[in-house]
Amino acid sequence: MSNAPDVLPGLEAAAAGAAPRAVADYSIERELAAAGAVRIAGVDEVGRGAWAGPVVVCAAVTDLSEPPVCDGVRLTDSKLLTAARREAFAKVLPGWLSGWAIGLAEPREIDEAGMTEALRRAAGRALAALPEPPDAVILDGKHDFLGAPWRVRCEVGADRRSVSVAAASVLAKVHRDRLMAELGARYPAYGFAESAGYPSPAHRRALEEHGPTPHHRLSWSYLDDLPRWRHLRVRRDPTAGSGQLSLL
Repeated sequence: MSNAPDVLPGLEAAAAGAAPRAVADYSIERELAAAGAVRIAGVDEVGRGAWAGPVVVCAAVTDLSEPPVCDGVRLTDSKLLTAARREAFAKVLPGWLSGWAIGLAEPREIDEAGMTEALRRAAGRALAALPEPPDAVILDGKHDFLGAPWRVRCEVGADRRSVSVAAASVLAKVHRDRLMAELGARYPAYGFAESAGYPSPAHRRALEEHGPTPHHRLSWSYLDDLPRWRHLRVRRDPTAGSGQLSLL
């Protein structure tokens, strides 16, 4: 257990090597509730590795009631659900959750601040938009990219193990997929509706021919492999702090 005074008992990370379950339950939330947390937010992100589009973070809070079941399928990590099942859950989760909110960081902000800081900002926006601030936050993964003032519990595989995080995973994924489908209608050559801005053969061909759109991340290394557009790559100046961009 951490000795830090602002960390509730039960907020320390799970033991390394714990095998994730395929169906989410409330075991993590109940540990935190037993330690005094009343409002527990599950937080998950999508879009971290994409070449284009925002990184999207969802924060979801439940009342620890039985989660909805769609077509006989129980709630779990969005990556384990088909697109149709994600959409089905996305229709019922908002009415079932005690609170939920979405936070974004757009490509320009990612380029200026870096992904870790962009994630922190997007997650902070989602948490700040909840009806009430949570007492504890469950993050999927090993690393706490949120930090103070949030009380954070990091759990590897939390999107498969925690109902709150699984709900956040689904809502973040559906929200971002819809945004990228809208961009796909405006930029059909890039296949955003199919790839959601991630690497794909169609996406690379469009970049080679047309270059990046205003929705691409210009600090990403894919530009190194595009001779016609390599001059557009930007980096953050480490001596100037976040927000200062320069051409490579």
